[in-house]
Amino acid sequence: MSVAEPRRIVLFRHAKADWPDVADHERPLAERGRMDAPVAGRKLADSGIPFDLALCSTANRTRETWKLAVHEFPQRPRTVYEERIYEATPGELVAVLNETPDEAGNVLLIGHNPGVHGLAEVLAGSAEGDAGERMARRGFPTAAFAVLTFTGSWKSLEPGVCTLTDYWAPTK
Repeated sequence: MSVAEPRRIVLFRHAKADWPDVADHERPLAERGRMDAPVAGRKLADSGIPFDLALCSTANRTRETWKLAVHEFPQRPRTVYEERIYEATPGELVAVLNETPDEAGNVLLIGHNPGVHGLAEVLAGSAEGDAGERMARRGFPTAAFAVLTFTGSWKSLEPGVCTLTDYWAPTK
């Protein structure tokens, strides 16, 4: 893929997790999360974005979210489970994305708040339509996602270079 072609990043927060007596990293999805993840997957599939790569946190709840969501996709993208996404700050997530090979045009990152929401806000220098307003109003609840576009290499990804083109969150 040429660096002159627009790239897309979809930031996808894991679905609703349960709070059993286990370490945070091992928390499973709650029943609502197991229902919301496939709905979000269908919405992502309906977007028509052909994902080249999925970067997923190693936490149990993100892996479960991805497993349920990806079944809705027409084609499964290459998936990399990345420890650095768990509890990452927006800056740490940018560093992970900066390592993406330029052959990947469309990347899905499945992660956690507050990092995912913060990253969407940091990257979006502008927004199309009411996407920014909807994200500001709803925040970034579980199973929500934001679609951002930018032009350039992954190494050039930095705050403010993206346009927020879409935002979706499940109804409560």
